[in-house]
Order: sequence, then structure tokens, then C-alpha cells
Amino acid sequence: MADSKRYITSDELKTHNKRGDLWISIQGKVYDVSEWANHHPGGEPPLLNLAGQDATDAFVAYHPGSAWQFLDKFFNGFYLQDYSVSDVSKDYRKLVYEFSKMGLFEKKGHGVFISMCFMAMLFTVSVYGVLFCEGFWLHLFCGGLMGFLWIQSGWIGHDSGHYQVMLTPNLNRFAQILSGNCLAGISIAWWKWNHNAHHIACNSLDYDPDLQHMPFFAVSSKLFYSMISYFYDRTMAFDSVARFLVSNQHWTFYPVMCFARINLFAQSFILLFSKRKVPHRAQELFGVLVFWIWYPLLVSYLPNWTERLMFVLASFVVTSIQHVQFCLNHFSSKVYIGPPKGSDWFETQTSGTLNIKCSSWMDWFHGGLQFQIEHHLFPRLPRCHLRKISPFVKELCKKHGLPYDSASFWEANVMTIRTLRNAAIQARDFTKPVPKNLVWEAVNTHG
Repeated sequence: MADSKRYITSDELKTHNKRGDLWISIQGKVYDVSEWANHHPGGEPPLLNLAGQDATDAFVAYHPGSAWQFLDKFFNGFYLQDYSVSDVSKDYRKLVYEFSKMGLFEKKGHGVFISMCFMAMLFTVSVYGVLFCEGFWLHLFCGGLMGFLWIQSGWIGHDSGHYQVMLTPNLNRFAQILSGNCLAGISIAWWKWNHNAHHIACNSLDYDPDLQHMPFFAVSSKLFYSMISYFYDRTMAFDSVARFLVSNQHWTFYPVMCFARINLFAQSFILLFSKRKVPHRAQELFGVLVFWIWYPLLVSYLPNWTERLMFVLASFVVTSIQHVQFCLNHFSSKVYIGPPKGSDWFETQTSGTLNIKCSSWMDWFHGGLQFQIEHHLFPRLPRCHLRKISPFVKELCKKHGLPYDSASFWEANVMTIRTLRNAAIQARDFTKPVPKNLVWEAVNTHG
């Protein structure tokens, strides 16, 4: 019998790659997700970034087996004529299947409970020290404890955004709002919008928001050509101000990280008060409002402005450790320009990511980022299993001649500063003129 299936080629699929006309392929079947993009729990950017491509590996990475049953309602009747699977993808999908069969995605251990108890202790000691104890140094210490609380709340917020850390979806949502919005002042909706785009477009200079820190930082001289950020929908201007800041970025990196939290506060408010569709906007705003009530109120109980300022500064400086950690995993790794390719998911995630070598007793400090390669490949996997699966990932990388880069915490810092310094030296080349009028364009770009 003749094959009655309708086929399209990869080139034809590529033409359906924009809002309102967004197709993707999963295991050779083509799906029209144009309308679904507005309701996708992971946000619109992941679908837009993989639009017009095969997205099987990304789908497998981000969705449990139960999600496959919902695909049929998006099937548009077409099959991909030239669909093929690389040996790397075959082995990667086998690993996902084996881990699923072992139940690793469901076994979360007791790490979340221990972390929450630790957070409760940090919060109680810090508040008690401010309200009932005296002494400049003690209050400064309490500010540092608040910074450690924000770090641990960040790990819980990160984990709960990737997989269900609690028993039910409602409890998981409560953990997100409590750890992110209420305790740290960071909107979990903003984090998910930003972080999901980062995972899909790992180390793309124009699609990954985690590399778009102009005018303060540039990890590559390719950013000196004022490229467009497809995440923020604006031009990343390399003007005279950016040239000055980038030229000195290897000196300013750590000081700027001490105040990076201010940017997270600002980004949260910008999203929540924007016209973008924000799931549970009222909850998000309420949670952030809770933070901006209790934290300033706690600071106000300190006896003078000097101690208040130092308490806040200590909180910011300690939590800057986490902001540095976020940078170490990617700043010194391979970068590229353009949207991600669904066909080389495994290769892109490994080449753009750096692991941090540490003893198992230090895992609490890194919050899972020490196995960033494993986390990027298996984002739904609870962090308590990342060390366990590391040998399997390393073996797969070795089999296919792919990088599995790792360095100690100190070495990773050295590599990051070296990357920033190399770009800074290139930014000082005044024989290359700065483009004109880009400040005006950046300010007036829609979005």
C-alpha cells in the first residue's frame, strides 16, 4: 500500500518559525504550537528559539513521560521527511529512559526538608540578633546570615522551578513564592522566564539572557558590534560608556556582583508591571510586597543609619557569592551567535557549560551548580542525584569526543577573570570606532 502520510522537508519546516506561525518537530511528527506558545508553562522563548526545528531532545529533557499524551492535539498532520537521529541523541535519550526507569526523576531525597530547616534557622537567628541583641559586629554578622538565607532560598527557588520539590503542585507553588518572592524579593515568574530561555539557548550571545550584561560585561568581542538581544528585544549598545566599563570589567567584576541583586529586584518589577502575560501575577506581586515590608522593617529596627547600611551591605556581599557562581559555569565556555539548534542539543549543552569540582560535603554550597553539565542535560533531575549520574554523562562525552570541562572553584574564578580580561583588552582598541546613536536606539527600541 502507498504511504498515505503527508511529508514536509526540514527546509519547509524552517519557514514556520515565528509568532502566529510556529511549528516544531518531535520524533518526526510536526506540531503547530502557534497558539500554545502563549500558554506554555515554560514561557514563550523556548518555543520561539526552537521554532521551525526538530525539538525532540529539548522536549525529552524538559517533560516527563506523561506529557507525551498531550502532543496529539497539536499534531498538524505532517511528518518530517528527512528526519534522522544522531548517535549522540540516541545515547542521550537512552540515558533519559534509564534514569526514568530507575525512578530518579521522582526520588527527591530529604535535601529540600533539610534546606528549609536551615533557612528557617538562618532567618530566626538573623531576626533575633537584630531585635534582641546589641553590638555593631553582631548586627553585621546577622546581615551576613541574611545573605546566606538568600543563597539557600535561591537554590530552593531554582529547584522548584525545574521540578516539583514538594508533594503537590500547590505546595510546590507555595515553596516558589515563599523562597523567591517573600524571602528574597525575586519574582519566580521572572526567574522562570529568564532561566528557561538560558537553558534552551545556552551560551548564545544574542539569545541567552545570562550572557547579556552590556554595558557592564562582555564575554566576547563579538558583543562589540551592538547586536540585538532576542530575549530583551533591544540593541545591546556598545557605545563609549560600554567601552569604558567593559575595558575595566576584570577589575569591576566582583564589586558589581556585590550589587547584582539590585538588578534582580529591578527586573522582577519590570516584568510584573509590564504588559507581558505573567502567570499568577497577583500572587507574584503579593509575594514581592511581603519582602518589601518585612526586610525594610527589620532594617529599621537597627539603632542607627551606619548599622542599617552595613547590615544591607553585608547581606548583598554574602549573596554575591551566588551571583559569581552563576557566572562561573558559562562565562569562560564556548559561545556562539544565533538561535539554538535542536539537532545538537547534547553537544551545545556540554560545550557551553563548566562543572565545578568539589567534595561531596560541599554540595550544599554550590546548590547543584557544581554539576552544571548534568543539570543542563537533565534539568528535571533532583540535585541529590547529579553526582550519581555524573560518571554516565562523562562516559557518554568521552564516547562521542565531546568536552566534559570541570575546574575547581578557584580555577573557575581564574578562568572567568581571564575571559573578561581578554575581552577588556580588545575593547581598548580605539582603532575600532564606536557606533553612533545606539544609546538613543536602545532607549527607544520597542519592548
